[in-house]
Amino acid sequence: MKSHFFKKNNRFKMETSKEIIDNETSNQETSFSVDLSRDEELIKKLYPFPQNIDFQVRKINIPMMGKEGVIFYIPSLTDVKMVDEHIIKPLLTNRDRTAKEVPLIISASAINEEKSLSKAIKELNTGNTLLIIDHEPRCHVINTSTAAGRSVEKPQNETTLFGPKEAFVERADINISLIHKKIRSEDFTVEKMVIGERSNNEVFIIYNKKLAGDRVLNEVKARIGAVQRDAVQNLSLLIQHIEDKKASLFPTILLTERPDRAASFIEDGHVIVVMNNSPFAVVAPATFWAFYHSADDHYLRFMYGNFTRFLRMTAMFITLFTPSIYIAITNYHIEMLPPNLLLAIAGAKEMVPFPAILELLMMELAFELIREAGIRVPTPIGPTIGIVGALILGQAAVEANVVSPIVVIVVALTGLSSFSISDVNLNYAIRIARFGFLLAASVFGIFGMVGR
Repeated sequence: MKSHFFKKNNRFKMETSKEIIDNETSNQETSFSVDLSRDEELIKKLYPFPQNIDFQVRKINIPMMGKEGVIFYIPSLTDVKMVDEHIIKPLLTNRDRTAKEVPLIISASAINEEKSLSKAIKELNTGNTLLIIDHEPRCHVINTSTAAGRSVEKPQNETTLFGPKEAFVERADINISLIHKKIRSEDFTVEKMVIGERSNNEVFIIYNKKLAGDRVLNEVKARIGAVQRDAVQNLSLLIQHIEDKKASLFPTILLTERPDRAASFIEDGHVIVVMNNSPFAVVAPATFWAFYHSADDHYLRFMYGNFTRFLRMTAMFITLFTPSIYIAITNYHIEMLPPNLLLAIAGAKEMVPFPAILELLMMELAFELIREAGIRVPTPIGPTIGIVGALILGQAAVEANVVSPIVVIVVALTGLSSFSISDVNLNYAIRIARFGFLLAASVFGIFGMVGR
């Protein structure tokens, strides 16, 4: 009941903020008027000023034009020093009567005119500064946006030996710059879309206009444009709205945190999507084999790269099928084992009171818990928990006759092989599918694995 009330309350607030503009004018597209005081009061109503301390209004008298003006900006998203030195100071001190246009006085990277009040408000919410001058039915949108964020660091998931040591960050403009410096071409194109009816988050679509297919590009734009949500904060949430099969276990969209890998996909005709608050990029379309490629594959020689891909493919089969094959053979198809190996397995299981499927499930769950704990705990003690926890748990379980030594070997080999799969989403899919094959093999043997 409480969450339902807050949803209704938030919806009411959002509708009333839109109605503030609609109630002041009968035009379908709200525009600026020549009355400065009217536009000023209208914008102040949208941002409850002066209660809202993260919204600033600065009235000035412009000597060169002989008019009054008002400057609006949001301090947390705006370069305040730039507003003071490059906007307010030139407008107050410049007395050259021949320069009567604002762009001739203000030193900013970009100045645009906007007649629509609603569009100007969206620019204000991105960190740009609005300048309204009396008796002018428009405003000047000045590029002053900035936001706090971390600097470019090393990749955390897609490490490489020979490639660049830089990764995406949470700012889309920096991410676009990291890609663009690797593709210095006039065909490099960036388009912007806005999603989220309340949050107005920006999504940037990056592609090579001569290499990207129109069908793929239009499909990406159509899916992003079809998202109808109040807020979509980052790419992780956006992907869940645009992918084909939301209930599919295996991923259909590729993520990368490396600018060099994103640039290589663009050169191959793919479309890249980046967004603020997301330290990675989306690659569309993505093929199944692209999930097995690592960042080093682009920098290794042909034979070396193919060898590592073969190792990753072998590791995938090991982590997916080794536990289920062990269960199927020891429970249903013992005739497939040599007598000496069968006797060794039987001798190891002689003092264990649990069936093989229960042994494997306990050890697999314990391994997954150790892995999850190693990720969630603070970084300095994360590796220690993983190594010490696995060693102590495995040794104690064998000495207590809870599990057999061969089960520990199977689980350890399975877990180590899963780490060779670099893509996080594919790694999760294979780890979950492994439990499905394990249960199927425990009931029907190899026939259950094939049937699944």
